[in-house]
Formats: sequence, C-alpha cells, structure tokens
Amino acid sequence: MQAHNLLKSSNKKAKRIGRGGKRGSFSGRGIKGQKSRAGRRIRPQIRDIIKKIHKRRGYRFRRGFAEKVAVVNLRDLEKKFKDGEKITKELLIERGLIRSKRPVKILGSGKLIKKFIFDKDILMSRPVKEKFNVG
Repeated sequence: MQAHNLLKSSNKKAKRIGRGGKRGSFSGRGIKGQKSRAGRRIRPQIRDIIKKIHKRRGYRFRRGFAEKVAVVNLRDLEKKFKDGEKITKELLIERGLIRSKRPVKILGSGKLIKKFIFDKDILMSRPVKEKFNVG
C-alpha cells in the first residue's frame, strides 16, 4: 500500500472561531470583554465565594458591639407610675414598658411633672440626667 492509495480520514478539524472569515470580525463571540479574547479562562466562582464567607457571616462588623438596650421614654413613665415611686427593671416589665431583662435606658422625650427614684442599674440619657439633677 502506498500513500496515494490511503482513504481520506473522515475526521473534520474543529472550526477556528474569531479569526475573520464569513461571520464578520467578531465571529460569534460578541464584542470585547474576556469571553471574546483568545485563550480566555474564567476563574471558578466558588473560589471567590469561599474567600468571602467570613465577611458574609458578619464578623467584619463585630468590632466593639454593645449589648442592646431596652428604651423607655419619660412620657411613658409619667403615665404608668405615681409620684415618688421607685423605678426598677422588674416594675418596668410588670407594667408592660419593657419585655426582657436587658439593660434599660431612659430617654428624655416627654414633659416631666412627677418625681421618681431610679434604681442604680438603670441608664439615663443626658437630658434625663439634667431634668433629675443627677451627676
């Protein structure tokens, strides 16, 4: 058998895209960008996701976070308490002003007519301290 007697192989060569020809200059690859270039290689997306897991879980914003505070306004105290009464966390829960035993902070919105005695563990805003002359 000689070379000129061999049958032609039926294997077609793969079409080379993006090198001119009858399909125009972009040859079905779209215009510009990474996907239109020769030798393109797009990174696996999972690698980026794995790197960002700790950020998505929220550790990035945990620096110096404070415990949440239950807030009560002076106008609510005026309605629920009598003049000269001592205000404690337990009484605030009992009267329905707060729900849990979180730290309590009293804010100064509302007029103050009555006088109250506050427990030591209750926090106060500056306007409330000024109204009660607490140092």
